[in-house]
Amino acid sequence: MIYFDNSATTKPLPEVLESYQKVAGELFANPSSVHSFGGQVERLMQQTRHQAARLFEVESQEVIFTSGGTEGNNMAIKGIALMHQSRGKHLITSKIEHPSVTEAFRALETLGFDVTYIDVNEKGKVDPDSIVHALREDTILVSIMSVNNELGTVQPVQEIGARLKEYPKVFFHVDHVQGLGKIHLPIKESGIDLCTASGHKIHGLKGAGALIIQKKVSIFPLLHGGGQELERRAGTENLPANVAFVKALRLILETQKNAGDHLYRTHQYLRDQLKNIKEVIINSPNDCAPHIINFSIPGFKPEVVIHALGEKEIFISTKSACSSKEPEVSTVLKACGLDYERTNSALRVSLSYQNTIEEAASFIEALEETIEQLKETMRR
Repeated sequence: MIYFDNSATTKPLPEVLESYQKVAGELFANPSSVHSFGGQVERLMQQTRHQAARLFEVESQEVIFTSGGTEGNNMAIKGIALMHQSRGKHLITSKIEHPSVTEAFRALETLGFDVTYIDVNEKGKVDPDSIVHALREDTILVSIMSVNNELGTVQPVQEIGARLKEYPKVFFHVDHVQGLGKIHLPIKESGIDLCTASGHKIHGLKGAGALIIQKKVSIFPLLHGGGQELERRAGTENLPANVAFVKALRLILETQKNAGDHLYRTHQYLRDQLKNIKEVIINSPNDCAPHIINFSIPGFKPEVVIHALGEKEIFISTKSACSSKEPEVSTVLKACGLDYERTNSALRVSLSYQNTIEEAASFIEALEETIEQLKETMRR
């Protein structure tokens, strides 16, 4: 099997699964319980939060464990909007954000908030000037992803953060789900107030993640109850998932440091080989993140290509997994101004550090065979 759908989810590492199983089986007490067993679990919770903070290069009280990217994005966006609406109801995001961001903003519009959706260029990049020009007296939040999940476009987050420092009343949220472990993004130095991370994109488990909230930032909690997670997210803590997430975080950051060149080489090999297939048009920019390549095969339905490759035990995707069942046209590619032929025939290959050049070569061979087979079918 060749698995090239890592932007949808990654295979959990054995070490991560082992950590989860050990904690779930041995330290199952509620950390809020007053007995000594609960106290033991609470101490591990504190250690886990401290380890996450060290890896994110933030303070322990700035780490809030969540169930993943969707919750983290909703917590950040709705939490800021609801807490600070007395100061303003204007929000800014881009037209190519993940559905968990876009739909959160759509929901806030029904509550009377005004949202500006920033245009992107043909490669899916946001112009920092357009963010500044969109700011108003009543703007309270800007939310821009670090890496686009379909194109792999790396957004100028640090430049946007630097520009927003001149507007201290505007909070800056970054959806870093696709960028974590692939690109370097220092949260503190980049002027980021809230930053979303997810475990299952970094060889961790589904249902685990974190939202980094700078200590100066106050949000309205989406969940009320027992006051867990520093009173930002109520509910009994999922310690096994949190431990597994931090284990995956540590391992992916180590791998990024030690094996980053391997990922770039695999990516470049795929790009070079795809360029040689005359039916293929590459949509991802040359300077995209090293794990994503988006390309179109005009005239071919993407689901047909995906199923044909799946029969060969090669798995790729089209669009985001969270929007793959929606109408054919990619809203991301449409926002980039690409024509219909490209927006409705787009495919995405997404790599992990575990993928090899040999797998990439096998994929290219299978893709060429598939295209020829489909062309032959169309001629009949």
